[in-house]
Amino acid sequence: MKRTSLLLILSFLISACISRVETAVTPTAADIVQPTATETQPPIADALWISPAVPDGLRETAKTFGLPLVDDAGSATQKLDVADSGSLWIYALVAPFPTVTDGVSSADLISAWQGASSGTLSGQPLLMAESTLRALTALWGEPAPGAVRSVPKEQILDSAWTQPFSLAVIPFEEIQPRWKVLAIDGQSPIRKDFDASLYPLKVTFGLTNSSFELPASNRDASKLTTVVLTGVTAMVRATAFTMETKGVTRPGELIYDWLHNADITHISNEVPFDPACPFPEPGHKNFILCSDPKYMELLTYVGADIVELTGDHFADRGTQAMLDTLEIYKQNNIPYYGGGANEEEARKPVLMEVNGSKIAFMGCNGKFKYTFVKATDTKPGAADCDYEFFTEQVREVTAQGYMVIFTFQHEECYHPGPCYKHEEGFRAVADAGATVVSGSQAHYPHLMEFRGNSFIHYGLGNLFFDQMTYEMPDGSEIDETRREFIDRHIFYDGRYLGVELLTAMLEDFSRPRPMNERERVQFLSEYFAYSGWVDLAPMPIPQPTATLTPIALPTP
Repeated sequence: MKRTSLLLILSFLISACISRVETAVTPTAADIVQPTATETQPPIADALWISPAVPDGLRETAKTFGLPLVDDAGSATQKLDVADSGSLWIYALVAPFPTVTDGVSSADLISAWQGASSGTLSGQPLLMAESTLRALTALWGEPAPGAVRSVPKEQILDSAWTQPFSLAVIPFEEIQPRWKVLAIDGQSPIRKDFDASLYPLKVTFGLTNSSFELPASNRDASKLTTVVLTGVTAMVRATAFTMETKGVTRPGELIYDWLHNADITHISNEVPFDPACPFPEPGHKNFILCSDPKYMELLTYVGADIVELTGDHFADRGTQAMLDTLEIYKQNNIPYYGGGANEEEARKPVLMEVNGSKIAFMGCNGKFKYTFVKATDTKPGAADCDYEFFTEQVREVTAQGYMVIFTFQHEECYHPGPCYKHEEGFRAVADAGATVVSGSQAHYPHLMEFRGNSFIHYGLGNLFFDQMTYEMPDGSEIDETRREFIDRHIFYDGRYLGVELLTAMLEDFSRPRPMNERERVQFLSEYFAYSGWVDLAPMPIPQPTATLTPIALPTP
């Protein structure tokens, strides 16, 4: 009896245990507790969330950390977002290149964000990528309705160039040649004297709970390279007389900072140095030109780093003067190109590596009639424009990682140009891969164009030369020869960012001075119209005659 009772009790206990196990393994829907809408999943170990405000460049860096990415900030242990410390990201206020305005105030920029825009920032919304909009919103709050338009970054440039022009805000690393970077409160991120502490367009991004290292910034000042290209230098006649009477360095005093502070300053000196050079006579119509060797002080004063020798008048005083001139440049450790002791040397490029950018200079004389000024196997002179040779050389040097600056001495015309065979020659080297193509021959400034990835400026005008006026064939006088472009080209970490057009007005037959605002606005407005980028009617460009009529040794 006891045995039977014990078996019944054991059977009951086993059944109960089996029932409990089955219930635990197969719960009913009523047994499952659903999470509320406010509950989040626990953080995933070592997962990364990247804020939509983070620019693409920094986003790509963060992806190299190897952490899994999550879309929900709450489920990440590492977060990359706008922060008080971390990586300083510099942005640029940009406009289409043919924009006359050079800068704005931070007060006007903030007013435009808040919808109270005026002047330069009125009428059109600021264009920017969605990430830039979110980053600036974190700093300044929500923009006013219509003040900003979010555009995919690949479309911003084309959208801004659509008439009427619009301004945009882009990360520093997205600057390219067809943009003009506007200064804010006098600060521009493409200039050597940039001070980020005084600049409003900057955002700091940081990581939380992480030992991963972010880049200090998207702008490293040690990787910025500036190259200044200039037009005609001929220290002769009235220019030389002024140097004799008022000081050898006087011509460079008012633009000293532009030239001396560049990493590479280019001078196209068209005439030889000769100790037997006669004392200069102002107003003398002398076409056999030379400079006293002591005038070399002007070139060293302005910080010349490279000299172009493509000019017609390099041969004016004969072989010995040319060889002596080359020796003077060597003694001053200034490389030269576009001319030399023979044809082989004249054709050689000058290769430079500055602040991480590899830059090559080459050039030639493309004038049709003045073959006697060009170097041969046995005679010094300027390099002849053998386009088959030079286009191949451009390709070879570009393949080595150099960005080529190609400069020309070419036919001269006293209108905005281009003229004669300019387009054919300039475009040939651009199509071969030259980054910058520039005319050193023009006494009258010429227009510009973008061609593929190249910037072409057909002529900069004079630098140090006495052409206050010029007598045209009909006897009329013009003074446009006083107006000068000085082009400051910007390179960063092996990439070409674009050019700043510095503008000057010749005074005292010798001395360029920076243009005042009225002169600069007029000058840029005209040349942006001549270049076909804006309307400014009437702006007819005189056309040269179909046949080139040479004149014996024109002014340099």
